[in-house]
Amino acid sequence: MARNREGLVLLVDVGPAMHSVLPDVEKTCSLLMQKKLIYNKFDEVGIIVFGTQETENELARDIGGYDNIWVLRNIKVVDELVIDRVKQLPRGTVAGDFLDALIVGMDMLIKTYGAGQRGKKRLCLITNAASPTKDPFEGTKDEQVSTIAAKMAAEGIKMESIVMKADPSVDVDEKIIEENDHLLSLLSNNAIAKTVYVESPLSLLGALKTRRVAPVTLFRGDLEINPSMKIKVWVYKKVAEERLPSLKMYSDKAPPSDKFAKHEVKIDYDYKVNEETSEALAPEERIKGFRYGPHVIPISPDEMETLKFKTEKGMKLLGFTDASNILRHYYMKDVNIVVPDPSKEKSVIAVSAIAREMKQSNKVAIVRCVWRNGQGNVVVGVLTPNVSERDDTPDSFYFNVLPFAEDIREFPFPSFSRLPASWKPDEQQQAVADNLVKMLDLAPSPKEEVLKPELTPNPVLQRFYEYLELKSRSTDAALPPMDEAFKRIMEQDPELSSNTKSIMDTFRGSFEVKENPKLRKASKRMLRDKPSGSDDEDNRMITYNANENNVDTVGDANPVQDFEAMISRRDGNDWVNKAISEMKKRVVKLVEDSSTTDKALECLLALRKACVLEQEPKQFNEFLNHLHELCQERKLSHFLEHFTSKKITLIPKSEAADSDVVDEKAGDFTVKEEPNLES
Repeated sequence: MARNREGLVLLVDVGPAMHSVLPDVEKTCSLLMQKKLIYNKFDEVGIIVFGTQETENELARDIGGYDNIWVLRNIKVVDELVIDRVKQLPRGTVAGDFLDALIVGMDMLIKTYGAGQRGKKRLCLITNAASPTKDPFEGTKDEQVSTIAAKMAAEGIKMESIVMKADPSVDVDEKIIEENDHLLSLLSNNAIAKTVYVESPLSLLGALKTRRVAPVTLFRGDLEINPSMKIKVWVYKKVAEERLPSLKMYSDKAPPSDKFAKHEVKIDYDYKVNEETSEALAPEERIKGFRYGPHVIPISPDEMETLKFKTEKGMKLLGFTDASNILRHYYMKDVNIVVPDPSKEKSVIAVSAIAREMKQSNKVAIVRCVWRNGQGNVVVGVLTPNVSERDDTPDSFYFNVLPFAEDIREFPFPSFSRLPASWKPDEQQQAVADNLVKMLDLAPSPKEEVLKPELTPNPVLQRFYEYLELKSRSTDAALPPMDEAFKRIMEQDPELSSNTKSIMDTFRGSFEVKENPKLRKASKRMLRDKPSGSDDEDNRMITYNANENNVDTVGDANPVQDFEAMISRRDGNDWVNKAISEMKKRVVKLVEDSSTTDKALECLLALRKACVLEQEPKQFNEFLNHLHELCQERKLSHFLEHFTSKKITLIPKSEAADSDVVDEKAGDFTVKEEPNLES
């Protein structure tokens, strides 16, 4: 067996206690075989079931014992037939012994590959661990498991156990389950084995790792602390997005009688001076050009090479900072893991010392990385300590790429804490919302978390593999209906919301929702005039009814509409301050004209609302103090009388966190500083 191939033996419990979940086991195993046909078509697979009335295995024939174990398929290269085999597993009639099945599977691997085979050898056990195991001829069960684990480690055999938790409605012996769990944990501690416990069919689909990705280092070199101190490290990908398999173009031009046709499609490009000429340009007659305004600027390959940024491979520590300074949303790409060179004991000790001190002091490291010589870009990232809890696993770091200044996007979303108190939910509304969240909790305390990321398969990928397998058998195969297990990933779990109608009705009745005709008109206009994804009024907490966003002054005819249009503009950074300044001047002019009191009050209220939402309370408060003093100097008491009736006050801290005014003094107009109306 080649080094990059895998020999896998499936050990499936088909006893009576497993009958209810065997359809899901068949589905999981068939998906595993489908992926192997796509990604690892030279892998070899064997299938053993235990708990059957029949006994058919080599150990039973040679030495006796090992009853109720049936080798359905010897280890062979994966093919379409193995998919049919795992889709029709037999239903056993007796309780199966998983330890005997494990020995039979291990014996198959050793006899098939021997000690000289260096490929990957793996056992996969699927059971509910509810059946008793036989006592060994000599010694105890713990000693038997330790012997099995030592043999597996010596032969380089890995193992994963998927244990279906017993249905609470089914009568099972708790002592047997506890003993079997102990034996599996003992096996995991003494061998390269892992045990996963699952409760639902959906978790079973995600528990069996159907895609095997060999770890490949992105970087092997020095982590440079300073020029005189360097640590040998390796960098691997920790997680990566799994995509649909690459598809190839297929040509049906080959004659049906040609059995050796590859049906490949090759694409060639010809470059011509213009459409009229038929002569194609040779590669040496072509040069790359880049658009610059209306022109195309040619740049030769030599010039391009000169412009390239020359880099040297390496990781350099820039410094440390508090972990609170690096927020989760700063991470740009997939996470990598930085481990010490396993052959360098000093590197292991150095990484462990730094990682443990960073964790204790709550620090992270900022590093500059170039993964290979001549790499076209440099990344700056953060190292987060990963302190291991196992003695046989060294400490390491997680690495995440951080953004440069050009990568950062600022979205000015107003904070709810800056909204007026009347706009915030009261205690009763908050309690109703809390009950709604608790109702839809995917991790209720007495049960296992629903949709665990590590146990939840991607439904798009699984559906694609299933359909591809059907198309391989018949080109006219119809798209099958969505599997019920995958529907639970994409739709709300009916068990969570079946008995919660009263909570939903209470939540719906606690919040009054009205249609805002102004917002609807403005939204339609913005959708028509602005490209998708623009940062317009729909993304803000204020409902502007602007006509066109090209207004650049507050006029006399419709000052409020002009003001809202100006302050909603996003083609520059100064429109908010300019709109506020324009509105201040308009209010002063309207106040001085005693015949336009109502219009002045309307403008002042619009200015106050905008300053709350734009987080500019100081500008409004300074202006209102100035306006109050102006009215007193010019004896415009008729305008000041409306302050109380219209509830025009300073903006307090409860409405805007940046305000210096407490709620009790919101109506106290004391001039603190002469405002600059042009600011």
